[in-house]
Amino acid sequence: MIEVQNITKSFEGTEVLKGISTVFEKGKTNLIIGQSGSGKTVFLKCLLGLFEADSGKILFEGKRLKKMSVKERSVLRQEMGMVFQGSALFDSMTVEENIMFPMQMFTQKKNEEIRDRANSVIKRVNLVNANEKFPDEISGGMKKRVAIARAIVMNPKYLFCDEPNSGLDPRTAILIDNLIQEITEEYNITTVINTHDMNSVMEIGEKIVFLQNGIKAWEGNNKEIFITENEAVTNFVYSSDLFKKVRLAYLEEDKRGSTSA
Repeated sequence: MIEVQNITKSFEGTEVLKGISTVFEKGKTNLIIGQSGSGKTVFLKCLLGLFEADSGKILFEGKRLKKMSVKERSVLRQEMGMVFQGSALFDSMTVEENIMFPMQMFTQKKNEEIRDRANSVIKRVNLVNANEKFPDEISGGMKKRVAIARAIVMNPKYLFCDEPNSGLDPRTAILIDNLIQEITEEYNITTVINTHDMNSVMEIGEKIVFLQNGIKAWEGNNKEIFITENEAVTNFVYSSDLFKKVRLAYLEEDKRGSTSA
């Protein structure tokens, strides 16, 4: 679990995060959404420790990030898995080598043990027979699977994903969403996803934090977002005719259910 208590962050006198508080729960897919410039990328970087909040607290399992020693921060980093927007694979390494890399860097395990673990997660993300392929030989969806496999190879407690569906077709994006949700539940990870993909919000948004101009304007889940009256949320999420129709259908169904009850 990650607790965020009233954090702020400014750059050159401009306040980007304005007192955000929330809790990201273990075993759930926690989504951060908002328009460009809303502060969601800065928020994610504060959680990762890449930026230090000016005030407030970020706690991992009750331990305050700012108060951690260098050794404690090093341990925490090894408990984090990261899926980058562009996958960030090493072009000169095979799929298997990319996935083995974190364990080779941060553990003292023997190479045979590392390879076994890598092959275990390769199987888990359905990349069998892709071990010896290079990144330029596989599809965008497969690259995302490699990135996810690399992120979970060290059994992290926390999984961070920055726009994991960027550049993917809708069908592949849904498969990646489902994979992230399955892994989150299976490994009981605290997963935090920075996304603009409304399909992800609707499909796997077990906890959604909506940022607007550096403020947490709303939070809830993918059921509550259908019925919220928060104008900022409805303007953002239901800007397309398709999602307006989905919302209306959901509200009508909810109304019928309430009447029959």
